[in-house]
Amino acid sequence: MTQIILVRHGQTPWNLDKIFRGSRDIPLNDQGREEARLAGEWLKGDTIHAAYCSPLSRARDTGEAIARHHKLAVSDLPGLSDLCYGDWEGMPLTEVKVKYADLYRQWETAPATVRFPGGETLDEVRDRAMEAVETVVERHPGQVVLLAAHRAVNKVLIAAFIGLDNSHFWRIGQDTTAINRFHRVGDTWHLMGLNDTCHLRDLARGEYVDF
Repeated sequence: MTQIILVRHGQTPWNLDKIFRGSRDIPLNDQGREEARLAGEWLKGDTIHAAYCSPLSRARDTGEAIARHHKLAVSDLPGLSDLCYGDWEGMPLTEVKVKYADLYRQWETAPATVRFPGGETLDEVRDRAMEAVETVVERHPGQVVLLAAHRAVNKVLIAAFIGLDNSHFWRIGQDTTAINRFHRVGDTWHLMGLNDTCHLRDLARGEYVDF
């Protein structure tokens, strides 16, 4: 049985200001670094044998804050890189809603049908992310592996693990530094924990925002 601990990165300035990040390498802000530190403290009693991350620094720094408690190096896994929003990257949500009004409504109502201008589809993200996970499972049979990634990547992976298609994207919550746990038994993934943010309970945080 291989176990996956799938974590979203901590907060960045662009999370806070609702600016589309995607392939842009936006670092953690002070709150994000604290969220990552707390995630590391929360998971330091777990057994973790290996750690991988998206090549983007916000995911790498989150992974390293956890992996250091286990004396592990964190290896880049390009398949975990964030969804490329193409022309939307660097744009505030408020501007996107005006400039790309029809496409944004489609993104809100039928996310699996959207190709971002100059960017990716959710199906493409899911294919590369699942291929990355399969590589990890082959490398670490029977071990516990940490994966540090992004909101969109985590959502499509979670959907794939539990047999949902990408039309269910908005039904899956992922807070910053959310911790998700899965056990792989044979070819079947078992969901053991979803969007766990117990490590953040003492932080001053607003209501959940899916961005």
